[in-house]
Amino acid sequence: MTRIKLFYSIRWRFLMIHIASTLSTALVLLLGNLLATYLMQYHPLSTPIIWVINNVGSTPTMVVAGALLYLTFYLVLSRPLVQYTQDIAASLQHMANGKFHEPVKVQTPSELGTIAAQVNRVSEELNEYLREIHHGLQEIAKGHFHYDIPVKPDNDLGKIAESINKMSTQLHHSIQEERNAEKTKNDLITGVSHDLRTPLTSILGFLELIEKDRYVDEVELRYYVGIAYEKSVTLKKLIDDLFEYTRINNGMPLELRKLDMNDFFQQLAEEFVPHLESAGMSCRVHAPEHPVIIRADGDRLVRAYENLIANAIRYGSDGKRVDIYIHEEEQQIVIQIVNYGSPIPERDLPFIFDRFYRADKSRSKQTGGGTGLGLAITKSIIEVHGGKIAASSSERQTCFETVFPKST
Repeated sequence: MTRIKLFYSIRWRFLMIHIASTLSTALVLLLGNLLATYLMQYHPLSTPIIWVINNVGSTPTMVVAGALLYLTFYLVLSRPLVQYTQDIAASLQHMANGKFHEPVKVQTPSELGTIAAQVNRVSEELNEYLREIHHGLQEIAKGHFHYDIPVKPDNDLGKIAESINKMSTQLHHSIQEERNAEKTKNDLITGVSHDLRTPLTSILGFLELIEKDRYVDEVELRYYVGIAYEKSVTLKKLIDDLFEYTRINNGMPLELRKLDMNDFFQQLAEEFVPHLESAGMSCRVHAPEHPVIIRADGDRLVRAYENLIANAIRYGSDGKRVDIYIHEEEQQIVIQIVNYGSPIPERDLPFIFDRFYRADKSRSKQTGGGTGLGLAITKSIIEVHGGKIAASSSERQTCFETVFPKST
């Protein structure tokens, strides 16, 4: 309705200009006719008038004069309206070119004045919002990625602001990931250096005693050799674990095939019988009577669950048994390795799958603790199969739970 009213208002203005031009032309022609009649009375002035009347005719003269007068009056009267329309059009063109700081002079009261006021208001709003977006981009450029540009709904610039905010969040996330990766690499180098240097220092120390004949008898010599050998075994295990962990996390190819987890754990439990008997423990597998199938690389899963069962024996000997539970939940296979020994301290639970993290340093030394990579390797193997692993611990039991997608 506003557009229709504006259209008719402008048409009405041009109609008024037409009427005013016509009346002005008629008035001038009337006055001209009266003036010509008056001048006819004076001989020197009447000669050209008589010549025009005799040679051109009074009617053609009036028509030509009227047309010229009408055009003159119409152009003069419509010029301000046309000029004002051109000013508004020029302002809109500036806005189309991205310049929003050149307002139009508002002439009131008029419909075009209303249009000019609306144009100025839109221009100011766009200019203000662009300033906000520009300020937000400057903040992001300074590294303030948490700065959010206000998003105006139902506004095309609002969609741009929303996209900038998303881009800023993603950029911040990418930078954090890069920093975390760099920190992880540095931590890995530090951990490897420390864990390699410790046994190597012992090996070199005892070999130096042997090389310089600083032993009393053959018994002491064998004692030094035995320690050096044990440290060498530890060093080799660390290197093997580190190689395995690196290979898994660099996209180790898997030989996937259907694997029955019931048979898998029955066989694995039998392989641990000597270790269980040595620790005075037993292992029970609780599984459904029907096959429980997943797609997996059996050799890799053996490595993962060997770590979990070995830890259960090492730290759960007080509980006298290890329970393995296998069951199905909707489209998932859930496997739980449970021991009943000393609990893992609550403060350590979030970090036990980190590289080189040992939950209980003193207990690790007493039990011949591993390299600190065992659970990290287990987690990587489980996840590369599309599974998940989690740990929980209480005074009653410690449970490592793995979940895999069910295979059809």
